[in-house]
Amino acid sequence: MNEIIKVEDLKRDFVVGEETVHALRDLSFTIAEGEFVTIMGTSGSGKSTLLNILGCLDIPTGGEYYLDGVPVRKMGKNDRALLRNRKIGFVFQSYNLLPKTTALENVELPLLYNKTVNAAQRKEKSQKALESVGLADRVNHRSNQMSGGQQQRVAIARALVNDPVIILADEATGNLDTRTSFEILTLFQDFHAQGRTILFVTHNHEIARYGSRNIVLRDGRVIEDTRNKNIASAKDTLASLPAEEEE
Repeated sequence: MNEIIKVEDLKRDFVVGEETVHALRDLSFTIAEGEFVTIMGTSGSGKSTLLNILGCLDIPTGGEYYLDGVPVRKMGKNDRALLRNRKIGFVFQSYNLLPKTTALENVELPLLYNKTVNAAQRKEKSQKALESVGLADRVNHRSNQMSGGQQQRVAIARALVNDPVIILADEATGNLDTRTSFEILTLFQDFHAQGRTILFVTHNHEIARYGSRNIVLRDGRVIEDTRNKNIASAKDTLASLPAEEEE
């Protein structure tokens, strides 16, 4: 299998006053194409620091990070930005949509930086991405006219539009109610079934049941890395939830 992510002896230190904080300490693991990996750990475990490095938003102090075979650590800022745009789809807890902009315009954003895609292709790709998350009828709705679950679907469509090698999700169900969370998890499982590689950072232990592998961090180290032999179905969990009350 193709290695999408490979980290070797990854270190990240921050200098705070006269103290050096070791946020990541000699982290090593690989993520292969088609895995759905959950990354967990309490506050201060290094999850956010690791996500920033894997997302090419920050660089490690030591060690090496390979994204789809490309060594990232010594890259310049512009090269990292280009790599991030072409290879990674981000989904955030707070959606990060432009508020007065339509769903279609939000999804088109990553393609604006891709010179190989013209305006017509941009629109077509964005419409297809919105269809894939069940929002074909919300293309021209503005972000502030949509529910939290719909906004997160727009964010997922935006993450998919450039056909990235990996989707990085940061607490992607953190702001959603239980039913909507499982609707979003069902989408992620569908994309995983289609062969997508997903890295899902969360503090919610229950989500590990729906991925194919779980990595747990503590004090900047991997303390657990397990494969899930009995992957739970988010679709089945969703079906078992009590029906919503009519208002």
